[in-house]
Amino acid sequence: MAGGVKKPINIFRLGDLGEPKGVFNWRLWFSVISFGLLGAARGIDEGLIGGAFRSKNFQDLIHFKDYSEVEQANIKGNVTSMVLISSVAASAFVVCDRIGRLWATRQLCIWWAVGITIFLCNRGHLGAVYAGRFIAGFGIGQTPVVGPVYIAEIAPASIRADLSNLAYWTNYGTERHMGSNVKERWMVPSSIHIMFAGIIFILSWFQYESPRYLIKRGRVDEARHVMSRLRRLPEDDPYVCNEIAAIQHAHDSEVEATRGMTFLQTIKETFTSKGNLYRLYLTTSVQFLSQWSGAGSITIYAPDFFELLGVKGSEQGLLVTAVFGLVKLGAALLCALFLVDVIGRKRSLLLGISLQTISMVYVAAFLSTHPKLGMEDHYHLPTNSLPASRGAIAMIYLSGFGWALGWNSMQYLLTAELFPLRIRAIGTSWAMALHFANQYGNARAVPNLLLPTSQGGITAQGTFWSFACVTIIGGAWVWFFVPETAGRSLEEMSRLFELPWYKIGRYGNKFAEQRDAEERREDFEEDKIEDVQNEYDEEKRRKEAPLV
Repeated sequence: MAGGVKKPINIFRLGDLGEPKGVFNWRLWFSVISFGLLGAARGIDEGLIGGAFRSKNFQDLIHFKDYSEVEQANIKGNVTSMVLISSVAASAFVVCDRIGRLWATRQLCIWWAVGITIFLCNRGHLGAVYAGRFIAGFGIGQTPVVGPVYIAEIAPASIRADLSNLAYWTNYGTERHMGSNVKERWMVPSSIHIMFAGIIFILSWFQYESPRYLIKRGRVDEARHVMSRLRRLPEDDPYVCNEIAAIQHAHDSEVEATRGMTFLQTIKETFTSKGNLYRLYLTTSVQFLSQWSGAGSITIYAPDFFELLGVKGSEQGLLVTAVFGLVKLGAALLCALFLVDVIGRKRSLLLGISLQTISMVYVAAFLSTHPKLGMEDHYHLPTNSLPASRGAIAMIYLSGFGWALGWNSMQYLLTAELFPLRIRAIGTSWAMALHFANQYGNARAVPNLLLPTSQGGITAQGTFWSFACVTIIGGAWVWFFVPETAGRSLEEMSRLFELPWYKIGRYGNKFAEQRDAEERREDFEEDKIEDVQNEYDEEKRRKEAPLV
């Protein structure tokens, strides 16, 4: 029903979805899992790089302690964010359409593996560390596009897994069994990058090209054959024929929507239409507010943040960080499979932001009452403050759940659902460019923000207060400006933007539902009039017919 929320899918009873027998088969799941592994790239990188800096061997190798505290913060920020500088997710759309989904996957795996190899073989040269991370970013940055594009095009219900938890537990495992002073402590976890890139590269040779890409290239018969193999149904089966027809119709609609439009004309339409400007405003704001809410930097610098909150010892810190990864994984799966579709986009976003706000305010208040914590090496937390410290750690976990329920899902969903066909490519590219630009800025800035004010930072408590402020502003912004998009097709989505801009967020969905009801009533009345007219014409023909 338009304007409503969808009934959640029971993944344990896929046979109840009305699909033909055999659609959910091993070949489909093999393809989904193979390309779903691309979702691990970002999570693995975020989980591993913070742990590498906890290794004494890695620090000694790059002579980390020879630098001042400010220089150390700059180095940590540069190394961590270097992957994000070269992330080219915006261009991944072009790559997918030019060389296909399979070759796009293979080339990004090569960039990814080569970059990490250079990083591992740095021989103590900081320049090699930077170069390796930069090159790896060309591959890692494309994974948020290539994997979801392929899965969405071949699966009746797309499934993605967040595997960042693996990276956290690998850091803890190597610390527990190898210690911190050996090179294996950071090299073994980092080598997981190469392992995943290699596995995905090999698996790509056992996959079929996306039917949608084949149709875009005019290879309809081949697309029908691929769809038949994926669904394990004959090529002339009505289900396969209907899917191919739907893809062809969608492609024809996309071509028709952009027919005769040059790139400059598309740009002009994007920035001159009031409805499109509001869409860009939503997309831009989502990327700024989500990335600067602090959740992403907590993921990247989790060991450092837990140390700030009183977790002492490298092994214990990595264990707490690994548990954090497990919490985020469970929250991501729970939210993706059930909560988002049950309660709707906007309510999900507001609930997640509320949980994040509570978490950030608590941690900021705790650090404000212990300003020396994390700022002075020999400061020990008083015994009577240990319960509050454990509460702050629990709040970090809660913030991870809130992030999974709110911004982490919505920054992608809103972008995917907002833009009409004519400007979808530009709108999505704009969103992904902003995504990585803001993620880079936040990851690069946080090590410096945590420094004392005497060294150009705003202290740990100041950092968390800034996260709290951004999160509160984000919640108010969502309440006033973001409309509910769940349950609406792209065609119905345009009705949300017919109101003045200051009414869209609060009243857009109600207005669209009224328009839907009016349209259904008009259609009903037209059908009724047509039926009456048909009955009249039939009666007239019967009376005028000559008697036999």
